[in-house]
Amino acid sequence: MNQKTIAKEVSVSGIGIHTAAKSTITLCPSKENSGVIFQRVDLESKPTVEAKFKNVYSTNRSTNIKDGNAEVKTIEHLLASISAFGIDNLLIKINNIEVPILDGSSKTFTKILKESGFKIQKIKKKFFKIKRKIFIDIKETGATYLVEPSSKKSINIQLDYDKKILKNQIAKLEDINNFENEISSCRTFSFLREIEPLIKSNLIKGGDLNNSIIIIDDHADDDIQQYLNKNFGKENLTFEIGKLLNKKKLRFDNEPARHKLLDFIGDTFLLGFDLQAKITCFKPGHKSNLEFVKKLCKIMIEDNRKKAPEINFDEKPYYDLNQIKKILPHREPFIFIDEIRELGEEHIVGVKYVKKEEEYFKGHFPGEPVMPGVLQLETMAQTGGVLILSTVENPEDYLTFFMKIDNAKFKKKVTPGDVIVFSLNLISPIRRGLCHMHGKGFVNGEIVVEADLLAQIAKK
Repeated sequence: MNQKTIAKEVSVSGIGIHTAAKSTITLCPSKENSGVIFQRVDLESKPTVEAKFKNVYSTNRSTNIKDGNAEVKTIEHLLASISAFGIDNLLIKINNIEVPILDGSSKTFTKILKESGFKIQKIKKKFFKIKRKIFIDIKETGATYLVEPSSKKSINIQLDYDKKILKNQIAKLEDINNFENEISSCRTFSFLREIEPLIKSNLIKGGDLNNSIIIIDDHADDDIQQYLNKNFGKENLTFEIGKLLNKKKLRFDNEPARHKLLDFIGDTFLLGFDLQAKITCFKPGHKSNLEFVKKLCKIMIEDNRKKAPEINFDEKPYYDLNQIKKILPHREPFIFIDEIRELGEEHIVGVKYVKKEEEYFKGHFPGEPVMPGVLQLETMAQTGGVLILSTVENPEDYLTFFMKIDNAKFKKKVTPGDVIVFSLNLISPIRRGLCHMHGKGFVNGEIVVEADLLAQIAKK
């Protein structure tokens, strides 16, 4: 599966549900490995913020991201449509602070993305296949998440609001390809008892009967009735307990649960790669979803560190040697890494085929050749170099330099004919060109070398 972007630019305009800010978003095709980027074209210097969980600063009734002065609110409905279509790379130009709410669902976003068409790109998609059951408990909110191995992505959602009118709703999406028909049109909702706190929190300024569902779960005070009559564009609204405001109709009997599933898809897109798994969620919400994403990412990194990556050598590599040469400045006889098999935001997997024809074997124990440990470390470092250089534009303009090696261990000898699989994970985020990594090299599933590496990139 290769990465995907859209075929042509598409736009849509509307107001934000919380700020009432009028905005236009323009979705633009983007190059491989660029990810999904929001650009505030209304601000000086047109700053950008990437759709990644590290940039989330608020989950109060919506998911909001920020990097410097590039701030964008309520991104989850748009991201749900992007995720459902398997789009990896996209530039989203927006001329105000909040993504339009439209009808409160992902229906319009799904429609315009489909109209734009899609372009399959040359680089492989970033995805993670779950290989064991993972249970994550968010104690603060009471939400739980069960992630299980599966041949396809499927999601089950269960709500528990302890209300006669909305209690144990369940929604299921057995196949992500059914998102458009089963989930995308499901609208955001809230209870009447939540309206006053939302108003006091300076939210829902752009809410109305066209973009939200309000469930009447209690008697409406006079001031709340006045607010809704004034701001929702109607007079003499109907406030019947157990009904929707003004007796609106649900699009599905379990539309609230389906909308929570929609939100979950949008929020988990912030992982930065596609997740192949069956996921069961109890009481999800934006805050819980973000904590789930953080914890799952940490677990996956730890799992990667403990065992050798599984590689199907019948599949084409993520980067072959010729593609690696476009990134790394090394050349024969000093380029040692042969393939990149996985590349994520915080990890990379590379392969070294140890051949008897390599120059150093002529003089290093020629009667019983052994790959020098320093060259194993160099190969590991070159693998890490691809990871750090993938974070900058025009990587061919940069050089990578070793700064420190710690805790290096050589556990088994490496000889001609061996295949070393190198797995490296970031110890800390890349900052100011500094990359701190822990790496392991595996032969036949056993560790032969490991070390902590510190490297820095600098322009030529």
